[in-house]
Amino acid sequence: MVVGILLAHYLELNFYVILFVTIGLITLLGLYYWSIKSKINRQPFFGILACICMVGIGVIAYNIQNEKLRPNHYTNISSDEKENTFVIQIRKRLKPDSYNNKYIGKIKAINGKDATGRLLINIKRDSLSQHFKIDDVLFISSTLKTVQKPLNPYQFNYNKYLELNNVYHQVYLNSENVFQLSDSKSTIYGYADALRTKINTKLIEAGFKDDALSIMNALLLGQRQTIDKTIYSNYVNSGTIHILAVSGLHVGIILWILNFFFRPLLYLKHGHVIRPIILVSLLWIFAIIAGLSPSVTRAVTMFSVVSIAMHLKRRTNIYNTLVTSAFIILLLQPTLLFAVGFQMSYLAVLSIVSIQPIIYSVWRPKYWIINKPWEIFTVTLAAQAGIAPISLYYFHQFPGLFFISNLVVIPFLGLILGIGITIIALALINILPDFMVDIYSFIINSLNQFIAWVAQFENFLFRDIPFTLIQVLMAYLIIITAIQVYKFRSFKWTALCLLAIIGLQGVFFYNKLQTQHDAFVIFNRSRHTLIGLKEHRKLTVYHNLEDTKFNSDYAIKNYKVGEFIDDIETDSLQTVYQYNDKIILAIDSLAVYKNISFQPHFILLRNSPKLNLNRVIDSLKPKRIIADASNYKTYLKRWKETCAHKKIPFHQTNEKGAFILK
Repeated sequence: MVVGILLAHYLELNFYVILFVTIGLITLLGLYYWSIKSKINRQPFFGILACICMVGIGVIAYNIQNEKLRPNHYTNISSDEKENTFVIQIRKRLKPDSYNNKYIGKIKAINGKDATGRLLINIKRDSLSQHFKIDDVLFISSTLKTVQKPLNPYQFNYNKYLELNNVYHQVYLNSENVFQLSDSKSTIYGYADALRTKINTKLIEAGFKDDALSIMNALLLGQRQTIDKTIYSNYVNSGTIHILAVSGLHVGIILWILNFFFRPLLYLKHGHVIRPIILVSLLWIFAIIAGLSPSVTRAVTMFSVVSIAMHLKRRTNIYNTLVTSAFIILLLQPTLLFAVGFQMSYLAVLSIVSIQPIIYSVWRPKYWIINKPWEIFTVTLAAQAGIAPISLYYFHQFPGLFFISNLVVIPFLGLILGIGITIIALALINILPDFMVDIYSFIINSLNQFIAWVAQFENFLFRDIPFTLIQVLMAYLIIITAIQVYKFRSFKWTALCLLAIIGLQGVFFYNKLQTQHDAFVIFNRSRHTLIGLKEHRKLTVYHNLEDTKFNSDYAIKNYKVGEFIDDIETDSLQTVYQYNDKIILAIDSLAVYKNISFQPHFILLRNSPKLNLNRVIDSLKPKRIIADASNYKTYLKRWKETCAHKKIPFHQTNEKGAFILK
């Protein structure tokens, strides 16, 4: 099925052809099974046919969730070139940025016609703007705008990320032109959001402050939007960010508590049927309250299967349970296959169940006080081994002190969750004593302080590590073959493991050779000019940024990682740049160009120079005009029209992205 999802994602396949072929193959599979079910059959045809059917089901599942294929999707009704009126229901609240409150909205109607689809809604923040809740219905009027694609090399593709969630456009609004039609709850997500709001109100009334409250929201309710950036960064750098995502550990503790409370049901006549139904229902209610993130969905699905298997007195195999939960999740929401949280969640659990027993068998302490920390260490080490390749690929960093932070945090996490659930229950019925608020706030603040202390050792945080997708695949091949070598001690697996190691080394050298080319890059940087000259594995950056801003600039960081840069040097901005046989003339706000005695191939306009571009083109005759994001938008619009009239290419970095010469 995963193969089918990948094929549907990367190839344009005819949905109806695949649908009818798959139905035919499933029918053939059923007939074939009926014909051989009473015989001993050693032929591979049934397995091959079943696999092909599952590929077809993967393709169908992916296309069914593709809302663009529906005739009443808004993209099939209206264009994004004119202003439209929408009736939208808020479905998800996102983390706001410096300028806008952000939501995902579900379209109910467009220009008076029933429609479907989702939009990213940006509502300008001001003192009068209200925060909308899940299920609120709004009437808005706006022009559809495409979500900006990456404008610099190796930048995170937010456009692609939203498309995987069926969000293809966005709207920008002011609070004055948003009219609320309804605030009633109509979906289970709305009721869950209302419950979370009520819990937060009760916790604030009880005396919980911002930082403690935000961590409680993450740990217990699965909502991380309100966490302070510094605190969140500390959890990332210390290697403990996983505890802020409601996952298997959280769900396992909740299942253990529920098992304890509902044990008396087993004494009833049909208790072995009633209890698992109640347990699974409560787990899914918790998952909905926690926002149905990939990690919590995976965990609740897996524990639902485990709970049912336990009450059916069936033997469970953790690998089968994991695959069953993944199958159910991907069947219902195939695009989760591309979600980082989904991938890391499954890889972490698979690593724990396969690698941890091997590490633990190296040493088995006799005493409990030593054995428990050793168990936690082996679990943490196994999980990190499993997610390290994909973590390096997505985030390009590795926390060297992860084992210290996890050794301290994980033993107390169960206690923190147990007390937290109790506090929420007491707060909802208004009997939460002040001393419990003080104690729990102290625990959360102490946890934050410890995480901050670990994160301050920046020398143990390995940043900007280049890691490609091929290296990820080779790394997992090494891990899988190494496990097989330990289990079977055979020459075949040993040879495969060694070949995988050689393959990873080969990929590493190939990447180094591929990045030996030079390049001249004019980056897109709002209100500033950022120019890079790459020579082999060295990058010289000409810029007018402050040092603090330059050190944290993602355009340079991403380029450094993507191009395997070893050294970065900085310099002040120049008037003339020469790259190979090309000359680039930079004209800044002073607009000095009349004394130029050479003919530039390219002209860079920066810092909004007041000039007559017609005269510049006539006198210097450049082959292309480039304008970066340091210029006023009105100037850019005028220059673009002038270049179109003069029939000369115009490259605007905040539209076309960085300008690159190779």
